[in-house]
Amino acid sequence: MQDVRQMAEEIVTREGGFVNDPDDPGGATRWGVTVHTMRRLGLDLDGDGLVEANDVRRLSRAKAVEIFLEHYFRRPRISEMPVALQASLFDMQVNAGTNAVKILQRLLCDMGYRVAVDGVIGPQTLQATRDASRPDPAALRDAYGVARRNYYFRLADRRPALRKYVRRRSGGKGGWIRRAEEFLSPQFHLTGSQFRERISAWG
Repeated sequence: MQDVRQMAEEIVTREGGFVNDPDDPGGATRWGVTVHTMRRLGLDLDGDGLVEANDVRRLSRAKAVEIFLEHYFRRPRISEMPVALQASLFDMQVNAGTNAVKILQRLLCDMGYRVAVDGVIGPQTLQATRDASRPDPAALRDAYGVARRNYYFRLADRRPALRKYVRRRSGGKGGWIRRAEEFLSPQFHLTGSQFRERISAWG
């Protein structure tokens, strides 16, 4: 099993360095940490009394790892979830905030469990997830991975500006889809033709 710090290091590697894409609602981002997160945590790294893009540029990789471990893994209680699900849920929490947990909660509701879809891991969500992971934790991990991939597709269906994260310029799978499939068993990866069929309406 992967060490949680390894998970965080891999997330930082996937997220990469500084970006400030106007189409990304996260705004200025470095190592996956957004300017909004830095404002919430009061990380004024240049000491000018404001938390802006310049502070994001100054964020170290090591600090980003610590932010993820504390604020995206331990505090949201992902650390208490079934081990098989932790890596994908943690990665999605970094990528999409509380939507990561809402995707899981909707999945649990579809499976017949009674949980609130509020993005918070409380006693009901914890118990339902543990129950749903028996006897095959990998099955729940894969179901979550598919739901996560579908979330990205639906976002891009509604917002054409986000399609560049789903489909590469060459027409192949974009970063969001490849990221979701990293946590899926190979038999659930979309083939090239399946992927093209899913996005065919985009033109």
